[in-house]
Amino acid sequence: MTLEEKAGLCSGADFWHTKGIERLGIPSVMVSDGPHGLRKQEGETDHLGVNESIKAVCFPAACAVASSFDTDLIEKMGETLGEECQAEDVSVLLGPGVNIKRSPLCGRNFEYFSEDPYLAGKMAAAYIRGVQSKGVGTSIKHFAANNQEYNRMSCSSEVSRRTLREIYLPAFEEAVKAARPKTVMCSYNKINGVYSSENRKLLRDILRDEWGFEGYVMTDWGAVNDRVKGLAAGLELEMPSSGGMNDAKIVKAVQDGTLDEQLLDRAVERFLRVVFDYVDHRNPDAVFDREADHKKAVDIEAECAVLLQNNGLLPLKQGKKIAYIGAYAEKPRYQGGGSSHINASRVTSAWEAAQKKDRNVTYAQGFPFDGDVKDDQKFAEAIELAKSSDVAVIFAGLPDSFESEGFDRKNMKMPDCQNALIEEIARVQPNIVVVLHNGSPVEVPWADKVSAILEMYLGGQGVGEACDRLLYGEANPSGHLAETFPYRLEDNPSYLYFLGDGKKVHYGEGVYVGYRYYDKKKIPVRWAFGHGLSYTSFAFENLRASAEEMDDEGTIEVSIDVRNKGERAGKEVVQLYVSDRNGTFGRPDKELKGFAKVPLEQGERKTVTFKLCARDLSYYHEALGDWYAPSGSYEISIGPSSDCLEAKTTITFRTKKLLPFTVDGTTTLGELLADPRTAAVIQQMMAEAQKAMAANTPNEEAADSGDMMSAEAIQAMMQAMPLKSIVSFGMMNGEQMEGLITVLNQTIGAV
Repeated sequence: MTLEEKAGLCSGADFWHTKGIERLGIPSVMVSDGPHGLRKQEGETDHLGVNESIKAVCFPAACAVASSFDTDLIEKMGETLGEECQAEDVSVLLGPGVNIKRSPLCGRNFEYFSEDPYLAGKMAAAYIRGVQSKGVGTSIKHFAANNQEYNRMSCSSEVSRRTLREIYLPAFEEAVKAARPKTVMCSYNKINGVYSSENRKLLRDILRDEWGFEGYVMTDWGAVNDRVKGLAAGLELEMPSSGGMNDAKIVKAVQDGTLDEQLLDRAVERFLRVVFDYVDHRNPDAVFDREADHKKAVDIEAECAVLLQNNGLLPLKQGKKIAYIGAYAEKPRYQGGGSSHINASRVTSAWEAAQKKDRNVTYAQGFPFDGDVKDDQKFAEAIELAKSSDVAVIFAGLPDSFESEGFDRKNMKMPDCQNALIEEIARVQPNIVVVLHNGSPVEVPWADKVSAILEMYLGGQGVGEACDRLLYGEANPSGHLAETFPYRLEDNPSYLYFLGDGKKVHYGEGVYVGYRYYDKKKIPVRWAFGHGLSYTSFAFENLRASAEEMDDEGTIEVSIDVRNKGERAGKEVVQLYVSDRNGTFGRPDKELKGFAKVPLEQGERKTVTFKLCARDLSYYHEALGDWYAPSGSYEISIGPSSDCLEAKTTITFRTKKLLPFTVDGTTTLGELLADPRTAAVIQQMMAEAQKAMAANTPNEEAADSGDMMSAEAIQAMMQAMPLKSIVSFGMMNGEQMEGLITVLNQTIGAV
């Protein structure tokens, strides 16, 4: 292979195809946007979806699928998407998106799973396993710290190492280690001043050396900054084509010695390995059965919808006169805008589904599908219909113009015309159900005035049929929120930092993202992370652990019995949280470390078991450069949501890991007492000091007068005392102190 050919393979042939080399039998293959459907464009192509793509099945977006808390479900969805890709000869499906929902305002939140990295990672791994089981690659994105649309192509995400490791990288880590995606897509933005596309720390040190990634790294479309630096850092494929400009730069760099040709060879090898893996698993007999896949989309969405509140009005009773109000009843908003926009093969609205089933339903538009315009006549018609009906079901949410790739939301509000109509109907109709179609949380000032709220999210082309099943009890809601719904935007932890100044955005909230923040600050929220209701009820009983203690190499199994104590079959999401009870500074109150979705018939009981290891108890210690859990007590809590933990137990953890520690004059006695390597030396020194102080104690009369410090005060003062101060207090001289420091460092092994 010539130098020019090798350089050429490192960029696309056009918008959606890689280059081939006919004389060497290297094929050109196609990649296509996902993640919740196949957006295969034909003819003129573009990245943001302005031009037409083939008819395909639009599955629920990630915002909905994550709410299923069901890894089996998303894996099966992935299998279906993989089969569709094979039928359309697409080698790599560009997804899933696992960026953390740092703020409700990110315009692309509908494409991302969760505010929680554990949940996002597990869902992503399942999706990847499903797609790749069909011989099609995936491209997990956007690596990394891509959490806003504003200036996403140039802004620098300023994030601490601990925050990166605990919040923004774990979903990628889990997916890479557990599911081995064929490709990783780097993001547009900088991370701490270095573009992702040329960030060696991310692309080589972490992704490959630590996590063992074996595929190739590709850019988001147009994300290259310096192509030669990028290739050296671990960026294999630039998309789309640069018209030969960057290929020539690679050639020149090799020729003048600024780029080692072995790095280019390695990049080409990684790229070709993925290409030929697809070729070897090509299935020309695959069929894209749009009708069958549409039914799957309906079934999946029925598992994703979240019943946020219900005073007993749902499920709707047959024979009742029901008013459907709002444009989304007739024309549902079922997907977001931008590069993931699917040309849906068919869409059935809730209004159509009700008509097909001969429901006793009438319809009034009330407000428009897009925009925020109040039509007085349509308002009046909707109010009158609601007044004359037994129940009003209002289909509301966010219009296309409110959330999309390319821009961020300005606030968490729904259109004023929608809020106003809900308020007006609440004055004349006590029985109101609000069905929400949105890709991220919204403020709901009318929540206490309505009977039930059903969150459908952006539920794909089957959203209307799934909604009909749920409203009338043909399906039992089983989704739980993968993100917190705060009462107002100002409560969000990123509120003071989000978007930044256009050049940099500081992640000043650190690890306190989503429920981690609301829990720590004890801020009330509208609906907590993990929240979701059902038409039945469940009991959590008999929590037990396989052992009381665990060490660095060990594991503990935690089991609980879940019982359906209601009157119909249903599914419960069992969530396990871990809490550090050692007073460790800077740790959230609790963190999700296990979940399972459990189907239960009426009266049925099942046992759910989770396995915990040291990593599940740990935080990222920057000085250690590794995960660390201090020895001590850890609380294990299990329940149906983060704010409803019905069973708890405590385990003891013992670690042999020792933190980096160098002693100098500013080291406090408290620090030395807390470290097992130095505690004995300091305890002996303090005992001798206390003896000396006792020998100089005033007589009892002076003690009784209150002139003496209490023993507790003396102890606290000594704990906070730096070594350099013990000279001032006459406990030893300077030479003795320097000797003590030397002994302590030798004991630690720091010298």
